[in-house]
Amino acid sequence: MRMIVAIVVGIICVWPVHVTAVTLYGAGATFPQPLYQTWFDAYNEATGQKTLYDAVGSGKGTTLFLQKRIDFGATDAFLSDSLLATAEGAIVHLPTCLGAVVLTYNLPGQVELNLTPELIAGIFLGEIKRWDDQRIQKVNRGQALPAREIVVVHRHDASGTTFIFTEYLDKVSRSWRKRVGAGKSLQWPVGYGVDGNRGVADLIERTPGAIGYLEMTFAGERNLPTAKVQNRSKRFVKPDVHTVSLAAEVHIPPDTRISITNTDAPGGYPISSFTWLVFYREQSYGGRSLGQAEALRRLMQWIITEGQSFNEPLNYAPLPHSALNRADQLIRQMTFDGRPIGAEKR
Repeated sequence: MRMIVAIVVGIICVWPVHVTAVTLYGAGATFPQPLYQTWFDAYNEATGQKTLYDAVGSGKGTTLFLQKRIDFGATDAFLSDSLLATAEGAIVHLPTCLGAVVLTYNLPGQVELNLTPELIAGIFLGEIKRWDDQRIQKVNRGQALPAREIVVVHRHDASGTTFIFTEYLDKVSRSWRKRVGAGKSLQWPVGYGVDGNRGVADLIERTPGAIGYLEMTFAGERNLPTAKVQNRSKRFVKPDVHTVSLAAEVHIPPDTRISITNTDAPGGYPISSFTWLVFYREQSYGGRSLGQAEALRRLMQWIITEGQSFNEPLNYAPLPHSALNRADQLIRQMTFDGRPIGAEKR
């Protein structure tokens, strides 16, 4: 894996705009990187086509894509209207999977923590400072909460995980929206900042009383406890692939650009999100060949069909039927010189 990433980093620095038909290049989000690498390895084994992916973060991946240096970008935050207006052509947002940001903690015993939106905002604003605070005890009756200070841990580096978490807080807390806001990188009111999901997990594991946020897949790999979060239906929901999929059981717009944090879905986990691959609808740009465009179309179609079987074993929720239907429609709209790409049956 490290060798592949190292090779891709080198290629991004030197590859020309006009890539060959035998290899596809993508870059962007770290959030789905384990799943994407598994997909591209499996697809290469099944078809012989190589796809190199560099997990440089959503922002840098989007920049490389808009510069037309790669075949597709990957982002945890859909492109804004203002950014789309700068693009040289219509851009497709293809949803690929669903992930979640979870709250994990270091408390003695087998505490199964419940958290409301107000509690989460209060903790990360530094307004709730102790685990035995009556506001926490009220929704965790019967749990042995220690008389200990809360140690907040957050990401220091720019991160799609941070964007999803703070977008959620921005929706559910007026105080958070006024004082902090949402973004991939921001000024935290309290706590210790570390880089990466691994850094967050490491610091929480060695710090009694700590709490922080990280990707659900990483929490699963490390067997870390995760809090139930109260959703808009007032249900305390445990994050798993089922409740994350339920979060997306909402109306999906034709362009699939939708935020599902603080979802309306009654059984959905409220800090869930789609992640997307982005590419140009019209593929005949920059000297690209029809073969290159067809290779990209075939890969995208595989991702939303056979590829979805890889999601759940890696703790990523598969796309619900509504999102799959939208995704298929978007792929069918891909063109080369104005003509639909791919005549074979799907």
